[in-house]
Formats: sequence, C-alpha cells, structure tokens
Amino acid sequence: MAGIDSTVPGPPHTTAPHPGVPAAAPPSDAVPPPGALIQDRLAAWVSDLTTLHELTERLIRTASLDEALREVLGAGSALVGARRGMAVLEPADGLGPAATIGLGLAHSDLGTIETVPRGTSSYGRLLDGLPDPGHPERVPDPIAIRDVRTEEGLDPRHREVAARLGYAASYALPLATEEAGRLGAAVWLYDEPAEPSDRQRHLIGLYGRFATEHLARLLQVERARVQVSTIAEELLPSRLPRVPGVQLAARHRTNPRGGGDWYDALPLPEGALGLAVGSVSGTGPSALAAMGRLRASLRAYAVMEGEDPVAVLSDLELLLRLTEPARSATALFAYAEPAQRRIVLAGAGHAPPLIIGEHRTEFVETSLSAPLGMLSCWEAPSVELSPAPGETVLLYTDGLLRRTGDAMDRAFARLHAAAASVPKADRGDPGAVADHVLRTLLPEGLDTAVDGEDVVLLAARFE
Repeated sequence: MAGIDSTVPGPPHTTAPHPGVPAAAPPSDAVPPPGALIQDRLAAWVSDLTTLHELTERLIRTASLDEALREVLGAGSALVGARRGMAVLEPADGLGPAATIGLGLAHSDLGTIETVPRGTSSYGRLLDGLPDPGHPERVPDPIAIRDVRTEEGLDPRHREVAARLGYAASYALPLATEEAGRLGAAVWLYDEPAEPSDRQRHLIGLYGRFATEHLARLLQVERARVQVSTIAEELLPSRLPRVPGVQLAARHRTNPRGGGDWYDALPLPEGALGLAVGSVSGTGPSALAAMGRLRASLRAYAVMEGEDPVAVLSDLELLLRLTEPARSATALFAYAEPAQRRIVLAGAGHAPPLIIGEHRTEFVETSLSAPLGMLSCWEAPSVELSPAPGETVLLYTDGLLRRTGDAMDRAFARLHAAAASVPKADRGDPGAVADHVLRTLLPEGLDTAVDGEDVVLLAARFE
C-alpha cells in the first residue's frame, strides 16, 4: 500500500471491533535494546500494510453503495477505535443518490443526530464547507472533537444530542478526493473523550481515499442502472387501458444492464383489445432501443390487422429480418374480444399463456414455433380460447422462469403450482394474482440492483 512512510509515529491502534482486523499489542514500558526501535517500526508498518490490505480487499468485494458504506464504517471503526458511527452519501454534483447509514445506531438515533443544526455538525461542515477559492480542488481536513462537553464553539443542541446518545467525542472524515470530488462524509463516535493518534489518522486517511474512489465507481454504476431502468420504463406503457369486460394488471422488472423484455395492451376498434408480450435478444441500450422499435411496430400492425395475430407476427418477423438481421426475438400477440370472452392468439418461440380460474389452472396449448428472425419465413397457426367469467389469462416472459434457477420443465411446474395456489379472495384482482405468482415463484423477491433476467407478467381477468 503506497503512502506509508517513516514520518508516521508509532503509537498502537485502539481496539479493533471490525471482525478479522488484528489489533496491535500494547506498548511495553521497558527500555528497548539497540535496534529494537527500528524493528518495532518495521513490524508496525508490516502490520499496517496487512491491515489495510485486508480492509481494502473486503471493500472491493462490495457491489452496492449501501454495502460499501457499511463496510467503510466497520473498517473505520477498527482503524480509529470507535464502536459507533454514521456515513452520509451526498455527492457534491447534486445528482444523487443520497443515503445515511449507521453503525451501532438505530434509525431513531440517526434522526436525533440530524436535529443538530447542519452547519454546526462535523459532517455538515464537511459536506457544506466551500473549498478555498484559491484552491477549489482542495479536500477538506478531517474534524476531530476530543470532548463534546468542553469543545469550544459547539451548538448547545450538539451537546444535548451527545448526552442523549451517550457519546463523548467524534472524528469526522470527508469521503472526497481531488479526482472523485466530494461524495460524502463518515463520522465515528467515541464513548469517552478521545481522538485518533497520528498513526490512526494516517491509516484512516489512506483507507478513506481508497474507499472514496471505490464509492465513486459504484456511484457511476448505480446512476447508469437508474438511467437504464428509467429508459426501460419510458418505453413501456405508462398506464394500462380501460376496456369494458376485462381488468388488466402488469408487473415488470428490468435487469441493471437493461434487457429487452416488454409488454403491451392497446384498445382496438369495436371494443377489442390487443395483448402482447415479448423479448428481444441481448442486453444494454441497443436491446432497449430494439425493444422500443419492435413494440411500436407491433402496435401499428395490431391496429391494421389485429384480428389476425398470425399476420401481425408475420409482419413483425419480416421487419425484424430486414432491419435487424443479427437480432432475434420472441413474441406473443392475443386479439381479445372481452364482450364475447373470446381470444385468438399466436406465439413465436414464446412461452404459452396460463389460464387461472376457480375450476381450472392450465397452460394454453399453442403450436411450437421458432422465434422471430430465426427462419427465412415465420408462420404458425393461431389458437382460439374462451375464458370463463372470472378467469384470468396470464402472459409472461421466459425471464420469470429463468429467475427460478431451475430447469425449464421444473420451472413450468412451479409456475403452474404457484398459479393454482392463488387464494380465492385474490382471484378477483389480476394484480393480486400476478403478485401471488411472483411471491410464490420467487420468494426472495426481485432486486433491481442484482443482474438477472427481465421479468414481465401481464394479467387479464375477464368478467
């Protein structure tokens, strides 16, 4: 670890509460023999290098801002010898995200600390303090308060909060570098009057600079994920249409890199309704753009010839083959007449819909067909079905099945079992049906920050 030099004095660490971090042995009062001082310093530097290596290795393994901030608090606790603390993420560019994380502090404790006037708190001074006009790139210095009771210039509310929470001293470190800018601040709280030694300040300073660069990288990833998610949501329906005779609900999750799964529901002439789900191969912005173009094209074809789902998908296949020959897609389009409770649908390499009712839970028997763009000419026969009153037709993408981690045959069986177990009280609400299937099939939920398959569910309940 670069940056440790012989100018750093050698007092030992305080107790290291962070698991896995060694604490230095207490100093001896005996007079050291000749050469022992140099050996002790060398041993101390090796210990410091080992400690920083272990802490930075742990930090590198974190994959989210929240996880990284908690790791920073734990590592700093070991380095400065304080068992409690808080970290505030507040990028100087104002683009967010913002977060406050505590170590050994309850949520109410963090709220109590935030009642201290921001301009007088140590972390607030680090976050709001303007840099030197002559040196705008200068990183602010850490702020140490050795004894809250006797420190001059503290706001009375600061002393009151310290007494209530039982801390007597604090050490605040800016999470900032010249390259990354100001990202936030971390504060560690001591139970007794204390402050870090010069050696501890040096170590936490080195660690803080490395942590800031790591946080800056995670911040870029998080912002990119939010942007991709926003674009994906904007490319999908902002709301579902209201068509007499049918209730609609949709659930959608996009993976952080941006996937190509989509759904649509559009009213058609004479009270009809078009329902569609699909998936474009690939991930990232190009897949999102292709998904948007495909969905828009299908809408146009559905308006012109929606009563013939085979023709709609044939036109879509021709468009995909001519404009994006290197890409494939799956799709399912259903032409529904709610007044007659009649559906005509066709699928291209897509999973079959599921009918969920009081007396049956079964997959629709669709013909086996290749995805769009895989053959020189796509065509498959359509299927007609008649849902009974109160039955829900569930359309979904393969991502729902792949998220289970099971083989496809077992994933289909689990989906069927999840649909069959929908409580009777929830069967009247298509949103409740979709939520139950999601909870049952994926009990750990859908974390949008974790890479994985897109998930789309579109539920239509016929009255």
